Amino acid sequence: MSLDLIIIGAGPGGYCAAIRAAHLGLKTAIIEKDEPGGVCLNWGCIPSKSLIHQAYTFHSLIEMENIGVSIDRSSLDYARVHATSREAVKKLTSGVAGLLKKNNVEYYKGTAKITSRGEVTLTSDGASQKVKAKNILVATGSRPMVIGGFEFDEQQVLSSRGILNLKQLPTSLTILGAGAIGCEFAYVMNSFGVNVTLVEYAEHILPTEDYETTNILYKSFLGEGINVLVNTKAIGLKKNTESVTVTTEDNSGHIVEIESEKVLVVFGRSPNTKNLGLTEMGVKLTERGHVMVDDYYQTNAAGIFAIGDITETPALAHVASKEGEIAVEKMAGHIPFIAKIDSNLVPSAIYCEPQVAGFGLREDQAKAQNIKVKKSVFNYASAGKTIAVGKSEGLVKILCDQNTGEILGAHIVGHCATELIHELLLAKHSELLPEDVESMIHAHPTISEAIMEAARGINGKPIHG
Repeated sequence: MSLDLIIIGAGPGGYCAAIRAAHLGLKTAIIEKDEPGGVCLNWGCIPSKSLIHQAYTFHSLIEMENIGVSIDRSSLDYARVHATSREAVKKLTSGVAGLLKKNNVEYYKGTAKITSRGEVTLTSDGASQKVKAKNILVATGSRPMVIGGFEFDEQQVLSSRGILNLKQLPTSLTILGAGAIGCEFAYVMNSFGVNVTLVEYAEHILPTEDYETTNILYKSFLGEGINVLVNTKAIGLKKNTESVTVTTEDNSGHIVEIESEKVLVVFGRSPNTKNLGLTEMGVKLTERGHVMVDDYYQTNAAGIFAIGDITETPALAHVASKEGEIAVEKMAGHIPFIAKIDSNLVPSAIYCEPQVAGFGLREDQAKAQNIKVKKSVFNYASAGKTIAVGKSEGLVKILCDQNTGEILGAHIVGHCATELIHELLLAKHSELLPEDVESMIHAHPTISEAIMEAARGINGKPIHG
């Protein structure tokens, strides 16, 4: 068969690209070796957010005591928690399959390898067939990074996938890596009563986020009983019959051994670029194995495009989805609304409680780059709604160019931060100034008033600050 486009990988990048390609009249097929939705829907974003929601609900039961209701939480059945997360996965993956069918995208389950220009060999159930297309889009995502001495067995030493598949809570858990995944699972496990130790090599948790915001999450974790070790490196791991011992060393050379029932290792992720025929086709890769692409995600090999985690752009589902759209619009002869994504316009979102979100310039980056900025910080506790609902822990921070007033970055920590960040991101995207944000009437009482007040603060005129 001959097609306009073959997409390898049906994660958020792949399936969004397939649907957009169909909109543009491209005859498209998508090949996926697992289930529709890729890692994000099956073993990442969706099941983890289901667990986070259930952890939040369970933890919030304590608040019922404030209104005189006593609840026995000892009957928690974590197997049902796990089952609920898998039900969410099943519903959404079925939805993706339905969307592909609705848009007449041909779907094949199997492994794919580019075997010549415009040709992919599809292998399924031991049988192979050749599929031809004018263009090939590789969207195969990433996998948990494996570090020597910390290999996963998914019994005692878990990857992010392994912990999502637990049907019984451990009594104790050590988490190596305090990035987004590490912090989210620290919150989940602690909320369900697990004794958690979180270890991070960098100076603070969530090292790619703004320090002033992450420090509030750090203090919250400590207050909830999570043992957090920063400036600390895991240097060894030993599995025992019923526990695992991790040896750590802090930046002063102090050695500490941490024993727990299980260990979650989340050092990072590696691109899935092997066994796809990329090197055989002359596609250039970086030293770390990422595919090199141009502004429209085309590789140096004619007719081969790549998006998502296998490139050097931020490894986020929403980035992959937008990249897929840009790539297929280019293939179809359209001029995409935007070319290669500006990383300063990509929102980050960490879903523990309090949530952390942000985009653009951080304060430490401004200092390192000698960029003169005006800063405004507005505390959640000064917004009436946060007091009313008992969610006063947090802040909104805005950084602007000292001379022009241009919004350079924004960072939020607190309840609903991952939703609130988009008002400021839209302002940045639309080239609005803080004055434009503050002049818009915000409903009272809402947490979004903290956005308005932070915008007012840039020019020194907050009402409630």
